[in-house]
Amino acid sequence: MPKVVFFLVPKLHLLDLAGPAQVFFTANDLGYQHDLYYVAEAAEIVTAQGVPVKAQLDWPDLGRDDLIVVPGWRSPRLSPSAPISAGTAEVLREHHATGGSVASVCSGADALGAAGLLDGRRYTTHHDLTDELAARYPKATMVRDVLYVMDDRVITSAGIASGIDLALHLVAVRCGVEAAARVARQMVVYARRNGEELQESAMLRHRGHLSDLAHRVQDVIDRQYTCRLPLTELARGAGVSERTLTRIFTTATGLTPLRYQQVLRLERAEHLIGHGATVESAARAVGFEDARMLRRLRARD
Repeated sequence: MPKVVFFLVPKLHLLDLAGPAQVFFTANDLGYQHDLYYVAEAAEIVTAQGVPVKAQLDWPDLGRDDLIVVPGWRSPRLSPSAPISAGTAEVLREHHATGGSVASVCSGADALGAAGLLDGRRYTTHHDLTDELAARYPKATMVRDVLYVMDDRVITSAGIASGIDLALHLVAVRCGVEAAARVARQMVVYARRNGEELQESAMLRHRGHLSDLAHRVQDVIDRQYTCRLPLTELARGAGVSERTLTRIFTTATGLTPLRYQQVLRLERAEHLIGHGATVESAARAVGFEDARMLRRLRARD
Protein backbone atom coordinates (compact mmCIF):
# COMPACT_ATOMS: atom_id res chain seq x y z
CA MET A 1 0.00 0.00 0.00
CA PRO A 2 1.58 3.34 -1.00
CA LYS A 3 2.32 5.84 1.75
CA VAL A 4 1.39 9.52 1.66
CA VAL A 5 3.42 11.48 4.21
CA PHE A 6 2.43 15.05 5.05
CA PHE A 7 5.32 17.07 6.48
CA LEU A 8 3.97 19.78 8.78
CA VAL A 9 5.63 23.10 9.59
CA PRO A 10 4.60 25.79 12.13
CA LYS A 11 1.77 28.09 11.01
CA LEU A 12 0.72 25.75 8.23
CA HIS A 13 -2.57 26.59 6.57
CA LEU A 14 -5.26 24.10 7.57
CA LEU A 15 -6.73 23.84 4.09
CA ASP A 16 -3.30 23.27 2.54
CA LEU A 17 -3.17 20.14 4.71
CA ALA A 18 -6.82 19.16 5.04
CA GLY A 19 -7.70 19.48 1.35
CA PRO A 20 -5.14 16.98 0.00
CA ALA A 21 -5.50 14.77 3.07
CA GLN A 22 -9.26 14.57 2.50
CA VAL A 23 -8.71 13.55 -1.13
CA PHE A 24 -6.56 10.57 -0.13
CA PHE A 25 -8.83 9.76 2.82
CA THR A 26 -11.85 9.71 0.51
CA ALA A 27 -9.92 7.59 -1.98
CA ASN A 28 -9.36 5.09 0.84
CA ASP A 29 -13.10 5.02 1.55
CA LEU A 30 -13.68 4.18 -2.13
CA GLY A 31 -11.19 1.32 -2.10
CA TYR A 32 -8.08 3.07 -3.45
CA GLN A 33 -5.89 2.48 -0.43
CA HIS A 34 -3.09 4.70 0.90
CA ASP A 35 -1.38 4.83 4.29
CA LEU A 36 -1.46 8.42 5.59
CA TYR A 37 1.23 9.78 7.90
CA TYR A 38 1.78 13.18 9.51
CA VAL A 39 5.39 14.03 10.36
CA ALA A 40 6.92 17.18 11.87
CA GLU A 41 10.03 18.39 13.64
CA ALA A 42 7.96 18.91 16.81
CA ALA A 43 5.31 16.71 18.39
CA GLU A 44 2.68 19.46 18.08
CA ILE A 45 2.31 22.08 15.37
CA VAL A 46 0.11 25.16 15.77
CA THR A 47 -1.55 26.06 12.48
CA ALA A 48 -2.01 29.57 11.11
CA GLN A 49 -5.65 29.31 12.14
CA GLY A 50 -4.65 28.50 15.75
CA VAL A 51 -5.61 24.82 15.73
CA PRO A 52 -2.90 22.57 17.23
CA VAL A 53 -2.08 19.44 15.25
CA LYS A 54 -0.30 16.38 16.62
CA ALA A 55 2.41 14.77 14.48
CA GLN A 56 4.95 11.99 14.72
CA LEU A 57 8.66 12.78 14.81
CA ASP A 58 9.97 9.75 12.96
CA TRP A 59 9.67 9.25 9.23
CA PRO A 60 8.22 5.93 8.03
CA ASP A 61 10.29 3.79 5.69
CA LEU A 62 9.73 5.18 2.20
CA GLY A 63 9.85 3.53 -1.21
CA ARG A 64 9.56 4.68 -4.81
CA ASP A 65 5.74 4.35 -4.78
CA ASP A 66 5.39 6.70 -1.82
CA LEU A 67 4.66 10.42 -1.76
CA ILE A 68 5.77 13.26 0.52
CA VAL A 69 3.53 16.36 0.59
CA VAL A 70 4.66 19.66 2.13
CA PRO A 71 1.61 21.88 2.83
CA GLY A 72 2.12 25.64 2.81
CA TRP A 73 2.40 27.94 5.81
CA ARG A 74 1.27 31.49 6.49
CA SER A 75 3.68 33.64 4.53
CA PRO A 76 2.54 37.00 3.14
CA ARG A 77 6.28 37.29 2.53
CA LEU A 78 8.84 34.52 2.72
CA SER A 79 11.11 34.20 5.72
CA PRO A 80 14.86 34.39 5.00
CA SER A 81 14.94 30.60 4.76
CA ALA A 82 12.41 27.79 4.54
CA PRO A 83 11.31 26.52 7.99
CA ILE A 84 12.80 23.03 7.60
CA SER A 85 15.98 21.58 9.05
CA ALA A 86 18.93 20.28 7.07
CA GLY A 87 17.82 16.79 8.09
CA THR A 88 14.36 17.24 6.60
CA ALA A 89 15.82 18.68 3.40
CA GLU A 90 17.99 15.57 3.13
CA VAL A 91 14.94 13.31 3.55
CA LEU A 92 13.21 15.13 0.69
CA ARG A 93 16.27 14.89 -1.55
CA GLU A 94 16.93 11.24 -0.78
CA HIS A 95 13.32 10.21 -1.30
CA HIS A 96 13.24 11.83 -4.73
CA ALA A 97 16.69 10.49 -5.66
CA THR A 98 15.52 6.93 -4.99
CA GLY A 99 12.48 7.27 -7.26
CA GLY A 100 9.85 8.70 -4.93
CA SER A 101 7.57 11.68 -5.52
CA VAL A 102 7.56 14.98 -3.60
CA ALA A 103 4.76 17.54 -3.71
CA SER A 104 4.04 20.95 -2.25
CA VAL A 105 1.10 23.24 -1.70
CA CYS A 106 1.54 27.01 -1.82
CA SER A 107 4.67 28.13 0.10
CA GLY A 108 5.60 24.49 0.57
CA ALA A 109 7.49 24.98 -2.70
CA ASP A 110 10.03 26.93 -0.65
CA ALA A 111 10.85 23.74 1.25
CA LEU A 112 11.36 21.86 -2.02
CA GLY A 113 13.57 24.66 -3.24
CA ALA A 114 15.63 24.57 -0.04
CA ALA A 115 16.16 20.85 -0.65
CA GLY A 116 17.41 21.60 -4.17
CA LEU A 117 14.48 19.86 -5.84
CA LEU A 118 13.33 22.85 -7.90
CA ASP A 119 16.65 23.42 -9.66
CA GLY A 120 16.34 22.70 -13.37
CA ARG A 121 12.61 22.04 -13.05
CA ARG A 122 9.34 23.85 -13.69
CA TYR A 123 7.19 24.67 -10.67
CA THR A 124 4.43 26.94 -9.41
CA THR A 125 3.19 28.46 -6.17
CA HIS A 126 0.65 30.96 -4.84
CA HIS A 127 0.50 34.12 -6.94
CA ASP A 128 1.55 36.28 -3.99
CA LEU A 129 4.86 34.40 -3.74
CA THR A 130 5.85 33.89 -7.37
CA ASP A 131 8.24 36.85 -7.62
CA GLU A 132 10.00 36.04 -4.36
CA LEU A 133 10.44 32.37 -5.12
CA ALA A 134 11.54 33.08 -8.68
CA ALA A 135 14.28 35.33 -7.29
CA ARG A 136 15.23 32.85 -4.57
CA TYR A 137 15.56 29.88 -6.93
CA PRO A 138 16.89 31.28 -10.22
CA LYS A 139 17.90 27.82 -11.47
CA ALA A 140 14.22 26.80 -11.55
CA THR A 141 11.49 27.92 -13.95
CA MET A 142 8.44 29.54 -12.38
CA VAL A 143 5.15 28.75 -14.15
CA ARG A 144 2.61 31.42 -13.31
CA ASP A 145 -1.19 31.31 -13.29
CA VAL A 146 -1.67 27.54 -13.27
CA LEU A 147 -3.08 25.29 -10.58
CA TYR A 148 -0.20 22.84 -10.43
CA VAL A 149 2.88 21.65 -12.29
CA MET A 150 4.41 18.17 -12.44
CA ASP A 151 8.07 17.85 -13.45
CA ASP A 152 10.07 14.67 -12.88
CA ARG A 153 8.15 13.56 -9.78
CA VAL A 154 8.28 17.06 -8.26
CA ILE A 155 4.71 18.34 -8.10
CA THR A 156 3.89 21.87 -6.97
CA SER A 157 0.54 23.65 -6.65
CA ALA A 158 -0.65 27.23 -6.44
CA GLY A 159 -1.94 27.14 -2.90
CA ILE A 160 -4.92 26.80 -0.57
CA ALA A 161 -7.75 25.08 -2.50
CA SER A 162 -5.48 24.13 -5.41
CA GLY A 163 -3.98 21.48 -3.13
CA ILE A 164 -7.21 19.57 -3.73
CA ASP A 165 -6.66 19.79 -7.48
CA LEU A 166 -3.09 18.57 -7.05
CA ALA A 167 -4.21 15.61 -4.93
CA LEU A 168 -6.95 14.70 -7.41
CA HIS A 169 -4.36 14.74 -10.18
CA LEU A 170 -2.13 12.40 -8.17
CA VAL A 171 -5.05 10.04 -7.55
CA ALA A 172 -5.73 10.08 -11.30
CA VAL A 173 -2.09 9.24 -12.05
CA ARG A 174 -1.87 6.51 -9.42
CA CYS A 175 -5.35 4.99 -9.46
CA GLY A 176 -6.89 6.11 -12.74
CA VAL A 177 -8.99 9.05 -13.82
CA GLU A 178 -12.23 7.27 -12.91
CA ALA A 179 -10.98 7.03 -9.32
CA ALA A 180 -10.23 10.76 -9.26
CA ALA A 181 -13.68 11.53 -10.68
CA ARG A 182 -15.32 9.39 -7.99
CA VAL A 183 -13.33 11.13 -5.26
CA ALA A 184 -14.22 14.57 -6.59
CA ARG A 185 -17.87 13.65 -6.77
CA GLN A 186 -17.82 12.27 -3.22
CA MET A 187 -16.18 15.48 -1.98
CA VAL A 188 -18.65 17.64 -3.95
CA VAL A 189 -15.87 19.54 -5.71
CA TYR A 190 -15.18 20.22 -9.36
CA ALA A 191 -12.73 17.76 -10.89
CA ARG A 192 -10.61 20.61 -12.20
CA ARG A 193 -7.68 20.10 -14.56
CA ASN A 194 -5.31 22.72 -15.82
CA GLY A 195 -2.54 22.72 -18.35
CA GLU A 196 -0.16 19.86 -17.56
CA GLU A 197 0.20 16.17 -18.43
CA LEU A 198 -3.06 14.28 -17.86
CA GLN A 199 -4.81 17.45 -16.70
CA GLU A 200 -7.08 17.55 -19.72
CA SER A 201 -8.43 14.02 -19.30
CA ALA A 202 -11.91 13.84 -20.79
CA MET A 203 -13.11 11.74 -17.87
CA LEU A 204 -12.55 14.77 -15.64
CA ARG A 205 -12.99 17.61 -18.10
CA HIS A 206 -16.70 16.80 -18.49
CA ARG A 207 -17.39 16.21 -14.78
CA GLY A 208 -17.85 19.82 -13.73
CA HIS A 209 -21.64 19.63 -13.43
CA LEU A 210 -24.24 18.75 -10.80
CA SER A 211 -26.42 16.23 -12.64
CA ASP A 212 -26.44 12.99 -10.66
CA LEU A 213 -28.02 11.10 -13.56
CA ALA A 214 -25.31 12.24 -15.97
CA HIS A 215 -22.61 11.32 -13.45
CA ARG A 216 -24.06 7.81 -13.05
CA VAL A 217 -24.14 7.28 -16.81
CA GLN A 218 -20.61 8.65 -17.11
CA ASP A 219 -19.51 6.13 -14.46
CA VAL A 220 -20.83 3.33 -16.69
CA ILE A 221 -19.20 4.70 -19.83
CA ASP A 222 -15.90 5.37 -18.04
CA ARG A 223 -15.72 1.72 -16.95
CA GLN A 224 -16.82 0.23 -20.27
CA TYR A 225 -15.84 2.74 -22.95
CA THR A 226 -14.13 0.03 -25.03
CA CYS A 227 -17.41 -1.92 -25.22
CA ARG A 228 -20.52 -1.43 -27.33
CA LEU A 229 -22.93 0.64 -25.23
CA PRO A 230 -26.32 1.05 -26.94
CA LEU A 231 -28.27 4.11 -25.86
CA THR A 232 -31.22 1.86 -25.02
CA GLU A 233 -29.15 0.00 -22.40
CA LEU A 234 -27.71 3.18 -20.91
CA ALA A 235 -31.20 4.67 -20.63
CA ARG A 236 -32.62 1.48 -19.10
CA GLY A 237 -29.84 1.43 -16.53
CA ALA A 238 -30.50 5.07 -15.66
CA GLY A 239 -34.26 4.49 -15.43
CA VAL A 240 -35.20 7.11 -18.04
CA SER A 241 -36.13 7.23 -21.69
CA GLU A 242 -33.47 7.51 -24.39
CA ARG A 243 -34.68 11.00 -25.24
CA THR A 244 -34.54 12.14 -21.60
CA LEU A 245 -31.09 10.67 -21.13
CA THR A 246 -29.74 12.36 -24.24
CA ARG A 247 -31.22 15.71 -23.22
CA ILE A 248 -29.93 15.62 -19.61
CA PHE A 249 -26.53 14.18 -20.51
CA THR A 250 -25.94 16.69 -23.30
CA THR A 251 -27.03 19.63 -21.15
CA ALA A 252 -24.68 18.53 -18.34
CA THR A 253 -21.59 17.55 -20.33
CA GLY A 254 -21.92 19.27 -23.67
CA LEU A 255 -21.74 15.88 -25.43
CA THR A 256 -24.13 13.08 -26.29
CA PRO A 257 -23.39 9.75 -24.59
CA LEU A 258 -22.01 8.35 -27.87
CA ARG A 259 -19.78 11.36 -28.45
CA TYR A 260 -18.52 11.17 -24.85
CA GLN A 261 -17.58 7.52 -25.39
CA GLN A 262 -15.83 8.41 -28.64
CA VAL A 263 -13.84 11.14 -26.90
CA LEU A 264 -12.67 8.65 -24.27
CA ARG A 265 -11.69 6.14 -26.95
CA LEU A 266 -9.87 8.79 -28.97
CA GLU A 267 -7.98 10.09 -25.96
CA ARG A 268 -6.81 6.61 -24.99
CA ALA A 269 -5.88 5.77 -28.57
CA GLU A 270 -3.80 8.96 -28.87
CA HIS A 271 -1.97 7.98 -25.68
CA LEU A 272 -1.21 4.52 -27.08
CA ILE A 273 -0.06 5.93 -30.41
CA GLY A 274 2.14 8.41 -28.60
CA HIS A 275 3.81 5.49 -26.85
CA GLY A 276 4.58 3.61 -30.05
CA ALA A 277 1.39 1.71 -30.92
CA THR A 278 0.19 1.62 -34.52
CA VAL A 279 -3.11 3.25 -35.40
CA GLU A 280 -4.55 -0.20 -36.11
CA SER A 281 -3.54 -1.72 -32.76
CA ALA A 282 -4.66 1.37 -30.86
CA ALA A 283 -8.05 1.25 -32.60
CA ARG A 284 -8.56 -2.38 -31.57
CA ALA A 285 -7.40 -1.67 -28.01
CA VAL A 286 -10.07 0.99 -27.49
CA GLY A 287 -12.91 -1.01 -29.01
CA PHE A 288 -13.05 -0.11 -32.70
CA GLU A 289 -13.37 -3.02 -35.13
CA ASP A 290 -10.83 -1.40 -37.44
CA ALA A 291 -8.87 1.84 -37.76
CA ARG A 292 -11.25 3.68 -40.11
CA MET A 293 -13.40 5.23 -37.40
CA LEU A 294 -10.35 6.16 -35.34
CA ARG A 295 -8.80 7.90 -38.35
CA ARG A 296 -12.04 9.83 -38.94
CA LEU A 297 -12.19 10.94 -35.31
CA ARG A 298 -8.54 11.99 -35.33
CA ALA A 299 -9.10 14.02 -38.49
CA ARG A 300 -12.21 15.67 -37.04
CA ASP A 301 -10.54 16.57 -33.75
